[in-house]
Amino acid sequence: MLKVAWSEVYNHPLPENHRFPMIKYDLIPEQLVYEGTLSSENLFTPGKIGEHEILTTHQPDYWHKLKHRLLSAKEERKTGFPLSENLVNREIIIMKGTLTAALHGLKSGIGMNIAGGTHHAFSNKGEGFCLLNDIAIAANHLLNNHICRRILIVDLDVHQGNGTAEIFRGNPDVFTFSMHGEKNYPLHKEDSDLDVALPDDTDDRTYLKLLESNLSELMEAFQPQFVFFQSGVDVLKTDKLGRLGLSREGCKKRDAIVLNACQRNRIPLAISMGGGYSEKLSDIVEAHANTFRLAQEIYF
Repeated sequence: MLKVAWSEVYNHPLPENHRFPMIKYDLIPEQLVYEGTLSSENLFTPGKIGEHEILTTHQPDYWHKLKHRLLSAKEERKTGFPLSENLVNREIIIMKGTLTAALHGLKSGIGMNIAGGTHHAFSNKGEGFCLLNDIAIAANHLLNNHICRRILIVDLDVHQGNGTAEIFRGNPDVFTFSMHGEKNYPLHKEDSDLDVALPDDTDDRTYLKLLESNLSELMEAFQPQFVFFQSGVDVLKTDKLGRLGLSREGCKKRDAIVLNACQRNRIPLAISMGGGYSEKLSDIVEAHANTFRLAQEIYF
């Protein structure tokens, strides 16, 4: 059975002026349950991740400042959020959601988190609406507990996964692969193990061809034992911040390439949703919902 992490705190603790498009965290499960793609049995509510798990990935002094809300005004501005106890609690629940989704993925082939994909969180700082790095924390759990030896991170958000690249720089057990907008945030990009920087207005055909060829080569060369997929839908042409040119159908085909490659090669998979900032909420919700629909279709 597909297991999906969701909590009401994914949306509700955010300040009112940050609620759009974060309300998607409520609308996605509502839509999926309404149409019958998911039921209440598919959804699980994660608890809070343990501090020891956070410290496998983030530096103690940064976590101390975050935990006790001691970030400087400059550090807080970099995160994009006014720091609060509720915001930190939300973040550690999201971290637990992705970690638990990964453990479900080991059992059934795939696990998913309706939130997550916080790839701009570095080991020692937060940026771009990301305080802690859920994929990195979950990957380190699998490595440190000798569950997997080779992990591939496929980051297809329109923004480069700079925090994830920094955390795993020089780690031969984790391969970071990022396809992102060349001229988009962040201005300074870290070095992933493989970066594919795309020009503005890249269309479906170009994008999908590049993804398929690169992913196929990585599967063969690296032979991962687990894959984390950051499936941001800010690659859509309708996205206010994205600058790429994918259609909703192209975004769905993107997801199908990743899911089919993992299923075909019998590699467990965990998916975090990442970004999406289209003017119409329906574009965001439908593009994300397609990822869950594909998971049910391909795996179950």
